[in-house]
Amino acid sequence: MPVVRSAEAVTHEIHGARFVSYATPLTGSRELCAWRGEIPAGTRAPAHTVDREEILHLLVGELLITLDGDTERVRAGDTVIVGAGATLTVENPTDHTAISWVTTSVGLTARLADGTLLTPPWAN
Repeated sequence: MPVVRSAEAVTHEIHGARFVSYATPLTGSRELCAWRGEIPAGTRAPAHTVDREEILHLLVGELLITLDGDTERVRAGDTVIVGAGATLTVENPTDHTAISWVTTSVGLTARLADGTLLTPPWAN
C-alpha cells in the first residue's frame, strides 16, 4: 500500500508560495496529484491558465481567488473548482499564511501571461 509520510513529502517553492507534494506518479499515483499549498501573507501569484481541472480546498486562512476575471474571497472550509482552460490568480491579502489542499489529474501544465509554460513537478 503506497503511503506517503509527511516527512517524505517533497517541497517546491515558486512565486513566493510553497507546494508540498504528496501524490504524484513518483509516489505511486497513476491518475491524480495532490499537494498542500502554503501561501504566505502578502503573496500574489501571477495569473496562469491551467490545462486541467484543479480542485482547491482552503484549510486555513483566507485568499482572494480570481478566476477568469471574477474575484471571490475564499475562507477556510471553502472549495474552488478551477476548470480546464481557466485563468487563475491567487492572492493572500492577510497577515497570516493560508494553507490549501489541491488536487488535479496527472500532467497539469500552466501558462503564464508572458507565455511561459510551467510543468510543475507537484502535478506531474
